[in-house]
Amino acid sequence: MKLTLAFSPCPNDTYIFDAMVHRKVDTEGLEFEYFMADVEKLNGDAFAEKPDITKLSFHAFLHLAGQYLLLDSGAALGFGAGPLVISKNLKNFADLKGKTVAIPGIYTTANLLFSLAMNKAEVIKKELLFSEIENAILCGEVDAGVIIHESRFTYQLKGLHKLIDLGEFWEQRTGYPVPLGGIAAHKRLGAEVIARVNRSIRRSVEYANSHKGELNGFIRCNAREMDDSVMQKHIDLYVNEFSISLGIQGRQAVTQLFEFAIAAGIISKMPERIFAPDL
Repeated sequence: MKLTLAFSPCPNDTYIFDAMVHRKVDTEGLEFEYFMADVEKLNGDAFAEKPDITKLSFHAFLHLAGQYLLLDSGAALGFGAGPLVISKNLKNFADLKGKTVAIPGIYTTANLLFSLAMNKAEVIKKELLFSEIENAILCGEVDAGVIIHESRFTYQLKGLHKLIDLGEFWEQRTGYPVPLGGIAAHKRLGAEVIARVNRSIRRSVEYANSHKGELNGFIRCNAREMDDSVMQKHIDLYVNEFSISLGIQGRQAVTQLFEFAIAAGIISKMPERIFAPDL
């Protein structure tokens, strides 16, 4: 059985999916036709219900829980792993009111957390590819930016500084790891196939962890000109115990995000089911 699979070219995703898509682990008879794209493009394709299985932002998943179920394996959650708001000239987070701020996509979790932290204070948001945000700040195109992925390891080298850590903002309010992105399977696959997919992803993560420290060609060739140290930091930060299994704490973090979204009027109610059943 062949399924479509979508994920980003970032090192944490290629690290997680390498063994699965290249048949290094048992996939229980499943084959995967995969494609890679920036996270906001993945979010858009998920709204169109194109892929069978996809990485997507938890912000996007808030709106897609009627069509997709969240898998237990492959997610990006963590402590100390949240998006950052950075600037060149502004000194304080409060200075952002009325300013232009680059975001890496409307449906990214980074944008959702930024909106919650701004608490209805008005800013002018400008959508940019996440890898373009640092330069947009340096060129004066925007006053500040919300950065994700490997940018958190490079912004200080470019003379930029942090205004707020949105992960810390989340952790202080909830005590939970910040839920950034997850792997979702379309309900059309059925529970039995979805369970096979989840087991395959878990084996793929465990295989990668058993070869930890080896930056293979699949990771390197998709890593947007990152050097090895940045790639390894990226993997170490975003691939952790929650990538193997959400566990109780990970599920509570995701549920808390839904509750915040309901309170903020982003979605109207809790979906009947969020998580894929364990089979």
